[in-house]
Amino acid sequence: MSKPDELLVNVAALVESGRSNQMSLTVVTGGAVITGRLAPEAVWRERVSEVLTDSARLGEFSAIFTATTTKEGPPTHLHFHVARILQGTVGIPETGGMYRISIKDVSAWTVGDFSYSDS
Repeated sequence: MSKPDELLVNVAALVESGRSNQMSLTVVTGGAVITGRLAPEAVWRERVSEVLTDSARLGEFSAIFTATTTKEGPPTHLHFHVARILQGTVGIPETGGMYRISIKDVSAWTVGDFSYSDS
């Protein structure tokens, strides 16, 4: 989308307000379908930092995600946690991942997450 969907920006703004981290969303971006739950950016950054800190090889990158950023204006990105990229009947990764997606790159979206099965 050259101009971000105002409704999607409003959904992201409500999540960013910290009122709820229970919004499930499925988006299409760059040909990929990503489904999961949205988190406020600060919560998402904290969790990514924790994962990196626990990594012997990637620990030095954790500080980048804990740096405080102050932004004015509406949200520009969606922050997914416990999310999966849907590929056929499989969700990758099985346990869910952490994804940051630019709202302007979302070509379609729906409220709720999609299930998948191995059958």
